[in-house]
Amino acid sequence: MPTQHIVVVGASLAGLRTVQGLRLRGSEARITLIGAERGLPYTRPPLSKEVLTGKAEPESTRLISAADFAALNVEYRDGTAARSLEVSTRTIVLEDGETVDYDILVIATGSSPRRIPSLPELDGVHVLRTIEDALALKRDVDAAEAVAVIGGGFIGAEVASSVHALGKQVAIIDVLPVLMQRGLGDVLAERMTELHRAAGVTLHLGAGVAGLLGETKVEGVRLADGTVVPAEVVLVGVGASPNTQWLEGSGLEITDGVVCDEYLRAAEDVYAVGDVARWTLPDSDATESSRTLRAEHWTAAVEHADAVSATITGTPTPPPTVAYVWSDQLGIKLQIGGHVAVQDEILFLLDEDGRFLAVTGSEGVQHGVIAVKAPAQFIKQKMKLAAGAPWPPVED
Repeated sequence: MPTQHIVVVGASLAGLRTVQGLRLRGSEARITLIGAERGLPYTRPPLSKEVLTGKAEPESTRLISAADFAALNVEYRDGTAARSLEVSTRTIVLEDGETVDYDILVIATGSSPRRIPSLPELDGVHVLRTIEDALALKRDVDAAEAVAVIGGGFIGAEVASSVHALGKQVAIIDVLPVLMQRGLGDVLAERMTELHRAAGVTLHLGAGVAGLLGETKVEGVRLADGTVVPAEVVLVGVGASPNTQWLEGSGLEITDGVVCDEYLRAAEDVYAVGDVARWTLPDSDATESSRTLRAEHWTAAVEHADAVSATITGTPTPPPTVAYVWSDQLGIKLQIGGHVAVQDEILFLLDEDGRFLAVTGSEGVQHGVIAVKAPAQFIKQKMKLAAGAPWPPVED
């Protein structure tokens, strides 16, 4: 039989880990890895923290050495984006017009930062996704005194924390009343909001953005109520959208990501991993609105890659159902296991001296565990969550 050709489109964390997982499990298939960026794959979490603050050089973000990458025996097409896919003929067309055929396809094209179309393109206005984005942002931040962050989610809060650590004046602007509300719920988000406020981060919450000030270079942000927030640098951090444009007309189901079954299978011999995958949870009792999940997390990318590489090599494996997320802000590590649903109740199991451990749940089911400065207790509760902890929780 001819050697199988496995094509992985997307050469960031999820794509690389898929290739590594295939080789680790003994696959001798011909593998082609296609990546839009040039150079070896790198990890993104340090971009908003260590790279931005100057504590780490960009090279330290590399996920693999050149020697170890060569040992994978992969055909690497870096600096080349995919333009289209035709599932019926198992062909991919690249931006340069080249056609690549596959036997098995893994889609790992990630996501891209959302932009605000109404804002003018001025010098000093940034998004953050790539190493180039991080270095450009760092150059401007280093030369500035005042920075504004539009968006109070995780990336916005992390960048604001890094800018604050550099001794700069920093403000966060968000239409929601608290930071990271979508990921933490009202009560826990208020805790993190107070940490930022107490540290000296200026917060404009419940505030819309009307526009930017400046002719060629940004000078400030005008809010909907007329308030002007001075800023020589502006980061737009209002979320990310999955990179699925190239899949239009491919034959795959696309709904805010590539819709997959519980094994991350999008079609016969087609899988999706990482930010781009909308995964169907194996829990048949889940409500219609929560049956699918798209997770933009480092650990999800690794878990997806591990599961798909196992499935392709003959051991069908769904990824874990309990997500794990962390965020470094203001010198603390926020840890999150599972998720916080809108209707959830919250119970604090530990709440003292700036440390807390909370669990969330409703309707007899625990959904999440969140901790600050309580790593051992977090691990214990996360294990209970993975085992199907009831709500309210049962005391030991």
